[in-house]
Amino acid sequence: MKTGQIQVLTVARISDYGLFLTDGEGAEVLLPNRFTRLDMKVGDEVEVFVYHDSEDRLVASTEKPLIKVGEVAALKVVDKSIHGAFLDWGLSGKQLFLPNRNQQGGVVAGQKTVVYMYIDDRTGRCVATNKIKPFIYNDDPLTVKVGDEVRVLVAFETPIGYRVVINNRHWAMIYKNQLFRPIHIGDSCRGWVRKITDDFRIDVSLQRTGLAEVEDSVVRIEKLLSDHGGVLSVNDHSDPKAVAELTGMSKKVFKRALGMLLKQGRVRQTEHGIERIK
Repeated sequence: MKTGQIQVLTVARISDYGLFLTDGEGAEVLLPNRFTRLDMKVGDEVEVFVYHDSEDRLVASTEKPLIKVGEVAALKVVDKSIHGAFLDWGLSGKQLFLPNRNQQGGVVAGQKTVVYMYIDDRTGRCVATNKIKPFIYNDDPLTVKVGDEVRVLVAFETPIGYRVVINNRHWAMIYKNQLFRPIHIGDSCRGWVRKITDDFRIDVSLQRTGLAEVEDSVVRIEKLLSDHGGVLSVNDHSDPKAVAELTGMSKKVFKRALGMLLKQGRVRQTEHGIERIK
């Protein structure tokens, strides 16, 4: 029985309170009636998330949490007490506890905070911490390589960029001079590994490189044209800052994507921008 994880368990028996599920090794957990269906029967397999409820009982839920053990996420602070804060982790009627000892820099009710979730050795319960650095490593061997698509969570801002966690495993950097759209602490998005140094430092971009990046940018320009009535107020003579603000891409990538669209006869340039050819 894996606390804090999504797993497939088997219906062992039925009670007035719900279904008791087993892991096949003698352990059982209750799936309360509000998460069951009338067609569920003994022997059925059910995908559930297992955690401790407010009365410290192990229970199962078919709801999907926003974070699991061993993951990093930005969660909203819904309440605070003298002992710590309570976070919305996507389960109805139950919040994730962030003890005072695990807070770093303070948390504010109503705002999101970046946390790592682990199992407390003493209580066996799921607990959050803002002190995520001890849980994220860039040791050899890395689990990513240059060109890989990764899940990015923006953790900290630095003078030169943003320190991010990729795939819940490694630290990476996104440099401000390579950003062409705004990002914020707690944002979760796709990224691509640009560079890995000999000492395992990882650079990440929010855009793919090479032809793939141009193809993505072509799709983005066409969507922007659709959203703006077939006309955009930038062309290959526009200021790079104006291009970045409107399209979220660099002037270099914009020109390459625009060149592809012009060559295919799908747009034309005007004095003030570009327009779609109907």
